[in-house]
Amino acid sequence: MQINKENLTIVILTIKSEAVVYKCLDSIHPEIKKIIVENSSDKKVFDKLKASYQNIECYSTGENFGMGKGNNIGIKKCKTKYVMILNPDTILEKDALDKIFKISKGLDFAILSPINDNEKYPNYKIGKKRETTNEDLIEVDYVDGYSMILNIDKFDGNYFDEKIFMYLENDDLCLRTKKNKEKIYVYKKSFIKHLGAQAVNKKFAKELELSRNWHWSWSKFYYRKKHYGFTFAFINGFPGFIFSCLKFSLYYLLKDKYRFKIYFNRATGFYNSLINKSSWYRPALD
Repeated sequence: MQINKENLTIVILTIKSEAVVYKCLDSIHPEIKKIIVENSSDKKVFDKLKASYQNIECYSTGENFGMGKGNNIGIKKCKTKYVMILNPDTILEKDALDKIFKISKGLDFAILSPINDNEKYPNYKIGKKRETTNEDLIEVDYVDGYSMILNIDKFDGNYFDEKIFMYLENDDLCLRTKKNKEKIYVYKKSFIKHLGAQAVNKKFAKELELSRNWHWSWSKFYYRKKHYGFTFAFINGFPGFIFSCLKFSLYYLLKDKYRFKIYFNRATGFYNSLINKSSWYRPALD
């Protein structure tokens, strides 16, 4: 089997991403099917997107479900054997997918990705190096979630963990993939540019930073507990929790409201995960 324009759908999860999503779509061949999932109730850009691009479907979730569930909604609407998860703040090199199509012929994989064009920020992690017949095709343990092609048959409907709102949902998917003895590859001849932290309008930067601090703490504890046990998660997370408590107490006394909120969110994110509360915090993006 081989990936091609007919059996691939690209899912792009957006949330007020008008500033970057057009460049992302411009980098995709018009014949490839594309699904936009807007992770809010906002539908303002749908008419423009449908008028500007071929083979595109647009859906609104109605609320912010986070990365995992938002992408799952898009995946479940796909009718193709392969699905590419693509962040709106990415741009594919002109022949990136053509090269992926070629290398995929006869390749047994669960996840396949192009490589970040910036060598300083690799979009993969690898522990023990594995031998392959092609030195540019490397088997890895993990790829970043902003670009990953999923072989749908390998997942049996079990995609991203919807309990994770953001952060480590792609690590979780990759770790489960490796536990199932499936292969994850990065192809070093196919390039993608990741603009980084630009998927949401910059006017929400402070609100997003508060959200990141809460969810990073929540997700780290949840991920560690899920895969390595409660004790491991607690030992590795509790010192950071105490440090955050000290810091938010200090900034409260200094009347620095923003830094107080940063460390308060770090502490409460960890605490909520510790007591098994859901990943409920949502940034205010209205």
